[in-house]
Amino acid sequence: MQRVTITLDDELLAGIDGLVSARGYQGRSEAMRDLVRSGLSAVAEERGRTGDCVAALVYVYDHEARELSKRLARTFHEHHDLSVAALHVHLDHETCLEVGVLRGKGTAVTQLADRVIAERGVLYGRLVMTPVEISHEMHDHGGSRPHRHPHTHVSVSR
Repeated sequence: MQRVTITLDDELLAGIDGLVSARGYQGRSEAMRDLVRSGLSAVAEERGRTGDCVAALVYVYDHEARELSKRLARTFHEHHDLSVAALHVHLDHETCLEVGVLRGKGTAVTQLADRVIAERGVLYGRLVMTPVEISHEMHDHGGSRPHRHPHTHVSVSR
């Protein structure tokens, strides 16, 4: 590890001390490391908005909303090339939570997420993106015919 000296104004330092107390950090250094990691992740996420990315789209919706389930299904079918997997959870009698795992160009993933979140009846939505490199490689899997499919290589700053 490296020792770094920084200068902070009193208000910023008070905020860090409050975070140390609220989260139970052993000291300011641990809190600062987490804050820096969070900031670096945010920068990486911004990069992912234009390049290749994997993402989780989390949204909560009222499944009783008029034809919403049908509209959402249609939207994901129209963007089947971006959709990797989905998880559907019934929260109560009217509300469902879905998590869609997406992969593709950040601009396309963001457009799909914006479209889903903007649907009438969607109560909450959030997109979390991670920049990656996606390559299409030809190879076999032990005994099968060689074929081409996407491989995702993750390069995340830690």
